[in-house]
Parts: sequence; C-alpha cells; structure tokens
Amino acid sequence: MRILLLTQWFPPEPQKLLLELATTLRDLGHEVTVLTGLPNYPTGKLYPGYRCKLWQQEVIDGIKVIRVPLFPDHSRNALRRATNFISFALAAAILGPALSPRVDIIHVIHPPLTIGFAAWTISRWHRVPFTYEIQDMWPETLVATGMVRQAWILKLIGWFALWVYSRATCIRVISPGFRRNLLSKGVSPSKVHVISNWVDTDFYRPVPSDRRVMERLGFTCKFVVLYAGTIGPAQGLDCIVEAAGQLCDLPDVFFAVFGEGIDRELLATKASARGLNNIRFYGFWPPDQMPGIYALADVLLIHLRDNPLFQITIPHKTFVYMAVGKPVLAAVSGDVADVITTAKAGITCAPDRPEALAESVRKLRAMSHEELTQMGLNGRSAAETSFGRKQLVASVASMLQHGSGRLPDRNMAKGPAVII
Repeated sequence: MRILLLTQWFPPEPQKLLLELATTLRDLGHEVTVLTGLPNYPTGKLYPGYRCKLWQQEVIDGIKVIRVPLFPDHSRNALRRATNFISFALAAAILGPALSPRVDIIHVIHPPLTIGFAAWTISRWHRVPFTYEIQDMWPETLVATGMVRQAWILKLIGWFALWVYSRATCIRVISPGFRRNLLSKGVSPSKVHVISNWVDTDFYRPVPSDRRVMERLGFTCKFVVLYAGTIGPAQGLDCIVEAAGQLCDLPDVFFAVFGEGIDRELLATKASARGLNNIRFYGFWPPDQMPGIYALADVLLIHLRDNPLFQITIPHKTFVYMAVGKPVLAAVSGDVADVITTAKAGITCAPDRPEALAESVRKLRAMSHEELTQMGLNGRSAAETSFGRKQLVASVASMLQHGSGRLPDRNMAKGPAVII
C-alpha cells in the first residue's frame, strides 16, 4: 500500500514517534512518503541547513520527506502561532497535490487542526481517502492552555473539527477518553479506533549509569526527580518549582528538568528568584542521549495541569519512562494514572497541587532500593508486552488498509480496534 504521511512536524524536530511510524510501516511492506513543514519546533527558529524556499526534499532513514514552507514560530503569541499553523496548511494544500506521489491512502497527524484542510484538498486532488490521527484534542487543548479564549473562535474551531472528522474514513485516537470525547460529539463509533501510542523498547531501555555524566550534571549523592519533555502551559511545571520550595529540608532531593518550551525561561527565572538550588533546567538534549540521562534519575516525573482534557490524554513520555525501567511519579489523574497503576510502575498524585507532589517525592525517597527497582521492572515489562512498537504500528496499518478500502469489512467484523 502506498501511504502519504501528512504532518506539520517531523524529525529532525523531536518527533521520533512519527519517524518510527513511517519506518515501521515501510518495514511492514508499505511505501511511505512524508509531506511536512520546515523544521522549527520547539524553538520557533529554522534548524541549521534549512531555509525558506518553495519546497525541498530529503531522505531520512530511507523515508522520502517532502518539505513545504511555513511561518516559523513557537511562541505565546496566539496570532503568530495561528499564522504558523495556517501557513503550513495552505502551503501543503497548494503545493502538496503536485509534490506528493500517487498514493492509496493519506494518513494525517493532528495537531494542528488546520492540517485537516490540506488533507481534504490533497485527498480530493488524488481521489483517495484520508485517515485522521488525533494526538491532541481540539478545541479543548486551546482552552486548557489559554491559547484561545474567545467563545466564537472556539465554536468555529469545534465546527471545523467535526467537518474534518466527517470526511475521514477512519480516526485513530490514543486513549479511551479521546474516544468518549468524539462519541459525545456525534462521531460515528464505527470509524473511531483506539490504538495506543507505543515506545521503541530497543531504543529506550535500561542502560548503565555514567558517573562522569552524573558529576557533570550535578546529580552525585542526589535523589533525582527528572522531568523530560515540552515545558509549556499544558504541563504546568510551575507546580514543580513550588514543590521544590517545599522540599528544601531534604538537601539530597533534586529536580532536573530537561526540554524546551515557551515556559522554560519564565520558570527558570522564578526558581532563581526564590533562591532554589534543588531545581535546574538543562534545556534540550538529543534523543539519542536521553536513555543515558534517564539512567541517572531515581524517579521520572509526569505532570499535566488539572483539566478535564488531561484526564483523557496520555503523553508519549509515559511509555518512554516505563521502557527505561525507572519508577514513575504521575502527577495527573485519569488515563495516565490508570496506565501507571495497572502496570504497578510507580505512584500517582493529584495534579497542580505542589503539596501533593512534594509529599509523593517524600514517599518515594523513603522507599527501599528494592521497592523502587521493582517498580522500574514492572514498567519495563508492561512496555515490552503491551506498548511495543511493532504490534501497535501493525494495528495502525490494519486501520489504514480498512480506511483505503483494501481490507474487507469481514476482517473488521468485531468493530474498531481498541488497543490500550
């Protein structure tokens, strides 16, 4: 099957999951082409070696990647962010039909929602169907992050989302909560497939700790609680700063924050202003170095704001943390907490409550080495058995075949896939 993967973001941006999707589909015997934008996430600046021009082409891990121009941005300014989204959608809609090869199916990665317009345009031009993958629910995310507040704009976005959903032949969602959300909006149950995100357990795995790196990062003789990922409004990492302030009586407890995002500088300034020496922001590190960084931590932290949307969201880092065999502290309720609790891979606490986070860190610090090790082993086992890349991408491939009309209906007789 010939597949066009349509996504605004793709490596070298930190989107390893999408590269894994493309290469694993190829390994399953499909021909995959990617149509994407110029890399600028998460800094909002073009990566070295790229420049704004009408189009450019490259090959990444054997996958043909076609790039179209966009307005680079990743700031708090709603107008600039909207321009970033809309510029890619228009460029893909106008240039995509001519630049993309003939395919059997278009698989679209959301967010942003604006990509739905490009999907529909290319789909109509090539007269092929498209399937839609929802990694982030709109307009709920825009409300939760405060990016959009005007009721009329949110209503318009909600209407456009339903328009896109109605034109997709299949919709992949990554959690049971996302499915419930779509069904409550009137989306047909027959087209919604719950297929969890996965983790590459060969890449993300337990590795020996490097004492030289530990010393360089200042982790020696510390109980390290490590967060890695986007630092933005949805993550609510101001809670970590507040919790760090409540744990100053434990001089060995140390919060290490890796990643970039629009809140990083603000939070670093806040921690510095309070004179906190038990939290540090390390910025972005290449993905191939992260398994070694995770190995130095005692606990890996997930935090999302206290919002109904985030109760049904499962960040990819959930599975990464489990795969590297470290205990997980999930300061979030809902689907993420269910995954961690079911796997016995760590503990959970209420989000947006610094006192609850601080108390949970105290609880973990008081546990024995054997207890913490067992949590890590439990998480690793669940990652390998339930969230492996090959089995879940194979489920995505089956959905694409069904969406393209190449998989007979009798093979889907039991309804949409529910794999979580």
